[in-house]
Formats: sequence, C-alpha cells, structure tokens
Amino acid sequence: MKVLIAIDSFKGSLSSLEAAYAIQEGIYNADSHTDVCIRPLADGGEGTAQALTQGMHGHMETVTVTGPLGDPVKADYGIIGDTAVIEMAAAAGITLVPAGRRNPLYTTTYGVGELILDAMEKGCRHFIIGIGGSATNDCGVGMLQALGFGFSDCNGKPVSFGADGVKDIAAIDNSHVSPLVSRCDFRIACDVTNPLCGENGCSSVYGPQKGADPAMIVRMDAWLSAFAALTKAQYPNADPSMPGAGAAGGLGFAFSAYLGATLQSGISIVLEETQMEAAIKEADLIVTGEGRLDGQTVMGKAPVGIAVLAQKHHKKVIAFCGCAADDASLCNAHGIDAYFPILQKPVSLEEAMDPVIAAENLKKTAEQVFRLLTCSAAL
Repeated sequence: MKVLIAIDSFKGSLSSLEAAYAIQEGIYNADSHTDVCIRPLADGGEGTAQALTQGMHGHMETVTVTGPLGDPVKADYGIIGDTAVIEMAAAAGITLVPAGRRNPLYTTTYGVGELILDAMEKGCRHFIIGIGGSATNDCGVGMLQALGFGFSDCNGKPVSFGADGVKDIAAIDNSHVSPLVSRCDFRIACDVTNPLCGENGCSSVYGPQKGADPAMIVRMDAWLSAFAALTKAQYPNADPSMPGAGAAGGLGFAFSAYLGATLQSGISIVLEETQMEAAIKEADLIVTGEGRLDGQTVMGKAPVGIAVLAQKHHKKVIAFCGCAADDASLCNAHGIDAYFPILQKPVSLEEAMDPVIAAENLKKTAEQVFRLLTCSAAL
C-alpha cells in the first residue's frame, strides 16, 4: 500500500513535517512494508514558509529588517531555487507589537519590502507571500517605499510610516524603484475577500484588533480611499474593490496595483507548488489533519483542500488531529472519510501540546489505525 502523508502543523506543538514523521513511524510500526510519501502542507498562514522550504529542500534565510514599530527585528524567509517564500507577519505581524502599543496610525510594512529586496538580491525572481496576521493599515505604502517607490506630501517631502503617513500622500514617484522588481512575479496567499474600503474594508473590519478606535477607523478609511484614487490615476488597473484588496491593511491592494501580483487562496498555492495532485494520484490512501478539526476546517483550510483533491481521484482520506470539536463531523461531508483525535488519556492542554508528547501520541494513534487497516485487508 502506498500512503501519502500531507498534514498541516499542530500549531504551537508540531510542524507539518514533524507531524508527518511521527505518523510515518507509527505506520512502520504497524507494517514496515508500507510505502510512505511525505509532502509538506500549510494553508498560506503561519508556518507556510518553513513547511514549503523544508519540504522542498530549500533553505531559510534570517535578516534584520524594520519591524512594524520601526525598530529592527529579525525575520526569516525561505528560498527554494529562485523562489522566495515570505510571510509578511515575520516583518510586520501583530504578534511583534505588544498589546499596549498597537496603533495602525504608525505601524508599517516597510520590513516586508526589505525582505523582498533581500531575496531579489540573492537571485529570487518568483515570490510566494502570505499576508495574514498583520499589525498594519498603511495600504502597503511602507513595503513599496522599501522597494523604491516615492510617496511625498504637498511640500514634496517623503511621508511618514503608517496610516498617518498615507493621509499626507499627494504624489507618487516610481522613477527610483529597484530595476529587479520588473523581473519578478508575485503570488499572494490571501484567504480574505475584503475590499480596501467601506464597511467591509480593512479599516472597519480589522482596524479594531490592531488598536484603532471608531474615530480612527473613519479617518483611515477616508485616507485609504483617497490614496486608492491617486493610485488609480497612475495605475489604471488598480482596483480597490477587488476581493482581497483589504487584506493585511491594504497590502493586497498594493501588491496587485503596483507589482501586478495575483491573489490566490493559500492552500491552492501550496497544493500547486508541492505538486500535490500528482502525489495524490499515485497514492492508495491519503493521511491529512491539523491540530484542531472543527467547522472552520471546511472553510478553505489545508486538510479539506487535500480532501477535495483526493475526491477528484476517488481516494480515501483519513485525518489525525489534536482534538475534534463537536462540529468536526462536517469534515466527513467534505471528503475526510474518518478522523482520529490522538489523545491517549486526559491531560492538561499544556501537556497535550508538548511537542514530545504530541509526537508520541500521534505515532501511537497512527500505529493503531494502520494495524486496523492491515487487519481489515486480511479479512
């Protein structure tokens, strides 16, 4: 039997590949003759860069860039051949800002542009960029500034970082953009469909979690709308109403309008880049899963992305999870034929998420499931 393991990370516990190796060990304990193939899995969010880079035999780079508050931070990204895999949250994520200092008037995406520049200078010409988890609402202006775009006020002076700087933009200058930018293509992992402005825009929907009060939200929405109009005058294809334009505080709009990027669901990019469909076609059984299976899993999460592809080729899918919510059975209607929580006994959450314990639980559960499958095949 040929088994494909494509499992998402157990966040805070096991990476995608750590989980896969634990399952592989359990399978071999049940039947050492099983042919096991492992593919990294992520949905474009946290852990995507590491999963893709390690699973596809690339390497990680660590660089010091400008953090969301303007202070230096160390950020990691992956390089696979001439492709860079970047998570914007590594340079401008909300977890980099203490709760008491969150204020989208001043947080910047400048460090995201610095990551892109570093990768370009190291030979990368293709970019996969996840844009979830931002601390910013600067419409990607900081990122564009790092790449050489100029944004000046009515006096010709460069604007400051953050949404507070966006309000002052009166002119756009692209004459100093790095020439490498035009040689690159950008695929943006984006799983939100918010437009740039309005009641469903980034300021209204995501501003509060980034520290914005109601009055600030109204002002930022107006500033981003004015900036979008100025952008469209110079870049006619700019579309602030497109789904995803409001992702990461307008970073989706900046990538699309200024860099010609395409916005796609994170899982679709990962499945394509890892050639997952070909691997599924060759397998007899698919193993997937994530830390928690629940009703949200069916809303474009990685395990159901795997299951949909498996259904296309009439393959059976089983899933392992750290825990299963009451509504996890929805997964059965979306291609996951059976799922198995891995806890062996009642323990605290801290103990259950300990990487050593989680890996052991995953290994033991996989072994028993595959012993059952071996018995069933022999009947």
